[in-house]
Amino acid sequence: MTAAVFFGCAFVAFGPALALYIFTIATEPLRIIFLIIGAFFWLVSLLFSSLIWFTTTTLIGNKDEPREKYLLIFGVLISVLIQEMFRFAYYKLLKKASEGLKIINPYEKAPSMRLLAYVSGLGFGIMSGVFSFVNTLSDSLGPGTVGIHGDPPQFFLNSAFMTLVITLLHVFWGIVFFDGCEKKKWYTLLVVLLSHLLVSALTFISPHYGLNLVLAYIIMVLTGVWAFFVSGGSCRSLKLCLLCQDKDFLLFNQRAR
Repeated sequence: MTAAVFFGCAFVAFGPALALYIFTIATEPLRIIFLIIGAFFWLVSLLFSSLIWFTTTTLIGNKDEPREKYLLIFGVLISVLIQEMFRFAYYKLLKKASEGLKIINPYEKAPSMRLLAYVSGLGFGIMSGVFSFVNTLSDSLGPGTVGIHGDPPQFFLNSAFMTLVITLLHVFWGIVFFDGCEKKKWYTLLVVLLSHLLVSALTFISPHYGLNLVLAYIIMVLTGVWAFFVSGGSCRSLKLCLLCQDKDFLLFNQRAR
């Protein structure tokens, strides 16, 4: 039973991200490189967040329960802010790299920023999902029984679905964030930051897992629709895609901006 829970939760949490990687990134070496760099940027943001958290807890010292709760909220706030700062830094790096490629070889088409936004967002999402869920996933192999003392028995499954939504949200956030930077719509960056904070804050309302999952998935759907139209999608293209009548694949046929 523990093996079934382990593999089931693993496929729920990482299956869609793995499918996106296989069908849209694995065939292009350059996209793999940008994905790995995006994951590295998220790791560096985690390192800075950890350093701030460690310094703060060391200075405060007293570990009473109310203070620990406020420290946890502070840690989430700082972590989200640093993640978005590194997303912006990665955008600047990709922008410089794209301009450099055009100068070196003006006859070769450089990857579009929309495509790079998707790839970097997936890198952020995969690394975020791995770090947030890998320890919980390892515990699902046992020993022990979840819910034996009255706790929610669907803890592992709920955690898997929350990891999935965070991973996909990072993809959507990346697309919307980069588009806002390209068009200098700075309110877009603020919306991404606030929605990231909101989704992270939803994890504090445990053990009401049903409520935070529903709210998180509503935010994911709304952000996904926004990212779809921002990336050049339309109702017509969606209809053609669903009916398998569109021969052009959006991610593989982006024109350089």
